[in-house]
Amino acid sequence: MKQFSVLVIGDSCDDEYIYGDCSRLNPEGPIPVLDRRDGEVKPGMAANVNANLKAFGIRTNLITQKEKIVKTRFIDKKSNYQLLRVDTTPEVTPLAAPQIKMAFMHGSYDAIVISDYDKGFLDDQRLRVIADNFNGPIFVDTKKRVLFDKKNVFFKINEKEYNLLDKTHLPSDENLIVTLGSKGVRWRGIIFQPKEVKVFDVCGAGDTFLAALVFHYLMTLKMQESIDFANRAAAISVEHPGTYQLTSEDLQSLK
Repeated sequence: MKQFSVLVIGDSCDDEYIYGDCSRLNPEGPIPVLDRRDGEVKPGMAANVNANLKAFGIRTNLITQKEKIVKTRFIDKKSNYQLLRVDTTPEVTPLAAPQIKMAFMHGSYDAIVISDYDKGFLDDQRLRVIADNFNGPIFVDTKKRVLFDKKNVFFKINEKEYNLLDKTHLPSDENLIVTLGSKGVRWRGIIFQPKEVKVFDVCGAGDTFLAALVFHYLMTLKMQESIDFANRAAAISVEHPGTYQLTSEDLQSLK
């Protein structure tokens, strides 16, 4: 099987999880007290997309911001209830034009994946520059409200983001994929029903969906089949706590 090469561009973060026991209230006020037991840090946002692409055997190059964004979640181990999330989001230095030029010089890519969490690394102009300088498929997951229509650019957004879009600048139905959470995925008026699973945590499910979509599309060049495949991959992700990278066992189950 050909090893594909993909350029990943976007905002990344550290997803930090602090686990503990919550069995009492703070005497200073009606606030739960978490007795910390352990914790872990996982790659998040664009770095999670990158990790899942690697899980599929894809060779990747990740371009992301130099500043460190951290999302810290405090979780009661017994109930898996998230008590609090604290975000550390510094001002992000935007992607510079020379970085884009160097990225294209780095190697020959089968696709570009843009994971844009709108933290300041990518602006509208940079997105269009990338799109105008690459002829292969480009997959964009973005929180921006103005999109554009280009034959080789596929936008993957969730339902909330779709409702906030400027509807005067929409891609064609062929190039717009809307994830609907528990209701599935919408593309060209088709609703792809999700597999019924016990949802443990939806964190990072969109990243898993995007990586699986890219992998299967590169393998087949068939979008409908690729969306169905990505839908099943995301169903695996939500069965696990926290940001999740697919394992070899998961990949076997998707065949």
